[in-house]
Amino acid sequence: MAEADFGFQRVPEAEKAQRVGEVFDRVATRYDLMSAGLHRAWKAFAVSVARVRTGERVLDVASGSGDLARAFAARGAQVWMSDINGSMLARGRDRLLDAGQVLPAVQCDAERLPFPEASFDCVSVAFGLRNMTHKEAALAEMARVLRPGGRLVVLEFSRVAPALEKPYDLYSFRVLPWLGQKVAGDAASYRYLAESIRLHPDQETLRRMIGAAGMENVDYFNLAAGVAAVHRGIKLR
Repeated sequence: MAEADFGFQRVPEAEKAQRVGEVFDRVATRYDLMSAGLHRAWKAFAVSVARVRTGERVLDVASGSGDLARAFAARGAQVWMSDINGSMLARGRDRLLDAGQVLPAVQCDAERLPFPEASFDCVSVAFGLRNMTHKEAALAEMARVLRPGGRLVVLEFSRVAPALEKPYDLYSFRVLPWLGQKVAGDAASYRYLAESIRLHPDQETLRRMIGAAGMENVDYFNLAAGVAAVHRGIKLR
């Protein structure tokens, strides 16, 4: 039976999506603990490099809290939100409704997007790729639904600069689970999230994966010394 990483554990591949979903059901209202608030600036940067224009069609994969979707809509784009996790998707949808924005929201697996080829001018995914079982398949699907000239933007926790590895490990494996227990009553879910970051491909590896999925001119921008990174690729044909 095929297995997949679930943090530092190995679990049956067929179970991973369910287990990840259970984690996000528990942390949906407290997910922002992961970045100690820096995620707002990182998402704003990701939106800026996406270069979305009025009238363009945007798919926000793993939309979660809806921050990117809201920012793209504010720029005049036609935005679709999608997420495999109903709790996260509902939270993002409700936040946008509270702000007076009504966007289509589709619960679906990023590895099997229910959209035709060449449907969007931009596809974004923020802090969702590392939790996907088959990252290559998800990236290929995102490339498939892009039009020629479309952009893929991936914001994800990444590989921190060597000088910061020890303090970053201390925060990730000691402080973060402790905060998770104190604030959300759930240390285990935040421990999994920290472990999933360590297993995620580093910046150069992810750049090559995005290229292999069909994107070109792939580059990346380190944020907070590599704690996170934004990758951007263009579908030229």
